[in-house]
Amino acid sequence: MEKFIKWIKSSASDFVLFVMILVLANIASHKAFLRFDLTSQGSYSISQASRSTVKTLTEPLSVKVFFSDNLPAPYNATSQYVKDILVEYKGAANRNFSYQFFNMNKPENQKIAQGYGLRQVQIQQVKNSEVGFKQVWMGLAITYGDSIEVIDGITSDSGFEYNLTTKISKMIAQSDTLAGLGADDKITLTLYASDDLKQFRISGYDDVSAQVQAAFNKVNQKNLNRLSYISKNPQDDEIQEAADLYGLQLFKWQEKDGSEGKGAFGLVIGYGENFRTIPLSIQRSLFGYGISGLQNLEANISDSLESLLSKSTVIGYLTGHDEEGLTNENGEELNFKKLISDMYEFKELNLAEEEIPSNLDTIVINGPKKEIPQEELYKLDQFIMKGGNVMIFADPFQVEQGGYYQQPNYKPIKNGLNTLLESYGAKLESNYVFDEQCYVYQGQGYGNVKMYWAPMLQKKQISQKNVITKNLGYVIFLQPGTITLDAEKAGKNVKATVLAKTSPKAWVETENFQISPQMQAPYDKTREKAENIAVLLEGKFNSAFEKNPSEKDDGDEKSGLSTTTHLSTGTRKGKIFVANTSYITSNQLINESGNEPIAMFIRNGVDYLNGNNDLCTMRTKGLSLNTLSNTGTLLALIVKYFNQFGLAVLVAIAGFIVWRMRIIRRRSIHFRYNPNDSRDLETAKSLNKDGE
Repeated sequence: MEKFIKWIKSSASDFVLFVMILVLANIASHKAFLRFDLTSQGSYSISQASRSTVKTLTEPLSVKVFFSDNLPAPYNATSQYVKDILVEYKGAANRNFSYQFFNMNKPENQKIAQGYGLRQVQIQQVKNSEVGFKQVWMGLAITYGDSIEVIDGITSDSGFEYNLTTKISKMIAQSDTLAGLGADDKITLTLYASDDLKQFRISGYDDVSAQVQAAFNKVNQKNLNRLSYISKNPQDDEIQEAADLYGLQLFKWQEKDGSEGKGAFGLVIGYGENFRTIPLSIQRSLFGYGISGLQNLEANISDSLESLLSKSTVIGYLTGHDEEGLTNENGEELNFKKLISDMYEFKELNLAEEEIPSNLDTIVINGPKKEIPQEELYKLDQFIMKGGNVMIFADPFQVEQGGYYQQPNYKPIKNGLNTLLESYGAKLESNYVFDEQCYVYQGQGYGNVKMYWAPMLQKKQISQKNVITKNLGYVIFLQPGTITLDAEKAGKNVKATVLAKTSPKAWVETENFQISPQMQAPYDKTREKAENIAVLLEGKFNSAFEKNPSEKDDGDEKSGLSTTTHLSTGTRKGKIFVANTSYITSNQLINESGNEPIAMFIRNGVDYLNGNNDLCTMRTKGLSLNTLSNTGTLLALIVKYFNQFGLAVLVAIAGFIVWRMRIIRRRSIHFRYNPNDSRDLETAKSLNKDGE
């Protein structure tokens, strides 16, 4: 016992206890660890929406990651980001979530990736002072039940969490919908292809059914095998009916006997009364007729199925006043509509003919050119009083094109929206805002052309407090007008946020102006100041009307009883997003992929109005860009040259100082312990004296 007590008091026992504590700490940290995300955007953390999605999984969901090893910069950072963010998902999820990394040096793993539909991507790398290209794997596959989704070509971490969470959410919703179908219920893919069309020797026509069948089999396998496929040769009495109902291609020709021949071609997926027409058509080229749409057939079938089953939030889209349309002259959807189609669905709303449906929470008003009647404005006003949300894209002027040699005319638009907005604390001004801080067009033969009518708003001009714009580095507007705020009219129950404003080098024009590359900034700089071009109003608003314009004053004369449904103040909080330009919703600024900052600005606005704030943050993670143009010219030059040469100079100076200090220290030690060394006696004495 005495020996044990003596050992306890010895240093040996301290060492053993230290080792035991270290082992226990490692075991505990393996089971429960802490991660701290110190980035301003929370780039390495997942949002509450992502946490909620994976926390309630009812079936096993697996993420299979296929990334090549030894990726060059900056792609190696993307690979590490994917690993880190999946750790966050795993920490927030229940036991049904898992992930697995595959070694892509093994041929069998490459075959697995190809089986999921993943492909190698080409990246650029610098090696031995030479720029070359390399084929690598950078994708992942998500499996949930029998459903499979892929995210391929992950060359950047921007928007990764948003893409992954939305994919998982769609799979869960689609799987639940498919699982909820009755045993005999089927989603049917139908190919309408008239046999009589074969006589015209259409390239690929004989094989089209087999190709559709092959694409269908892949989609069906990913969706619980709940789909069925039919290849149909419509009869004469069915051709016109199918063409009218589904919008199929209708063909007519004259037979040899003089009679009229008819045929139809198209691909439709449907369930019950709902259907989607899949892009597959016969097109004419220089080499004759051929089938168009076969290359992306599997993806188009999957997208159409997803659209068919999705329970999208319906958004009203005001019509009847020459608003901007949702399709072009060929009937093709504009990018603005595609931008929101993954979660939302536009429903055209003509208030002259109908009331606002009770299932609508948001209405979009996009570029009305005609004045909106008071009765319709009143419906919008009362919708807002009940907590409805409105997204407004207005235009100060209508552009009327002149003759061939004439400049366009700019006619002020009186759309009536100020009747509402002025009561809510905002006003659309009839002017155009031009800005010296603008988009610069680099045209051949013209040099750099400053497009003053396309202000480029840097981070300083974008609200950093609202999630709509917080992570955006810049946004380009086109032909905007000023929005004036009046807090007194808005009242204490309304909060106004300036989402976007121009630089201090902006000015306005109200008349006698022309938009052209020959424009010049004004000589009088006192005209220049920052202008608000997009704002957000939130709260309980005061009605713009004292009563319903269409409501009669006569009540019941006998009893003296009268009634009204008019709301003078808001009963619930509403939101109003206002931008004084509709050009930002056009294909000029929104590309097909919807990855431009202005597209994310608009989509974030839609999400915010519909209560999906977390999606705004997820979508714009990593997009915040601090450019040197945010600073003054002198500071920009200083930062530029410091980054190029300053760090190298500082390292050289630090190295020189360390080198000299080591020499001094070495000589000082030498003199202290060997003072009689005559080799460098005088120098050592001098250094020792200085050091002491």
